[in-house]
Amino acid sequence: MPTYTALTTLTGRSQAEALGAAMERLDPEPTGIGVFEVEDGSGLWEVGGYFTDAPDDAALALLAAAFGAKPFAISELPETDWVAHVRRGLAPVEAGRFFVYGSHDAEKVPADRIPLLIEAAMAFGTGHHGTTLGCLQALDRLIADGFAATRVADIGCGTAVLAMAAARVWGGEVIASDIDPVAVEVAEANLQANGMGGAVRCVEAAGFGHEALARAAPYDLIFANILKGPLIALAPDLAAHLRPGGHAILSGILNEQADEVAAVYAGAGLAEAGRDRIGEWTTLLLTRN
Repeated sequence: MPTYTALTTLTGRSQAEALGAAMERLDPEPTGIGVFEVEDGSGLWEVGGYFTDAPDDAALALLAAAFGAKPFAISELPETDWVAHVRRGLAPVEAGRFFVYGSHDAEKVPADRIPLLIEAAMAFGTGHHGTTLGCLQALDRLIADGFAATRVADIGCGTAVLAMAAARVWGGEVIASDIDPVAVEVAEANLQANGMGGAVRCVEAAGFGHEALARAAPYDLIFANILKGPLIALAPDLAAHLRPGGHAILSGILNEQADEVAAVYAGAGLAEAGRDRIGEWTTLLLTRN
């Protein structure tokens, strides 16, 4: 069965959300609608719908005009085995001592690496994205330098691959949090798949807004792989939950945003100890003074 997409962009969150709501009343109706900001803080929003029947071009044109959006770009997607397609495109990732792989590559795990099983269908958080890979490489260098952590927090954990990596190396108390309840479920499922049930506590929280995160502070190491805006807002709380001499590994930062994020954290008492670029993304390693 063919699938159709209809995508447009416009300025302003309220207008974008209103357009997304209006699309739900189309006939044929979309099977799914997405509304998201193209880039954190840009003010430009993308609205898209998926259809199993060809969408009504005229109705979409009227909606675009009514909400001040660009004309919808309508495409028919070819029938594809997406799971097989994703698996072919996502080879195992090596980040120092860590080896991130999907179950279809289980036979490729080297004996001298720390294996982390993350299914390939979860594209963000598998290690292929420059932000996750940068965090794993920064963690690997900390370990090589002799740093050890007994309390670790992974804020905005996604698949929890970073929390699992820390727990594999040090054990101790590791807490992974995410604002998205689905991400928390995925994190818990990944722990079970890796035989690590109970090694990381997964909680639903915005930032450090959970009693478990407060009780375990101060932390030796905090991961925050999110986006520039939330990272900047998180700076005072992160500094307050990090012990003196502790480290923070931050990512989800576009290269051109790195200086601004580093400056905000410097103002909160965290000095820059390292910076890596992978493609368009920067990972910052910070130390609390």
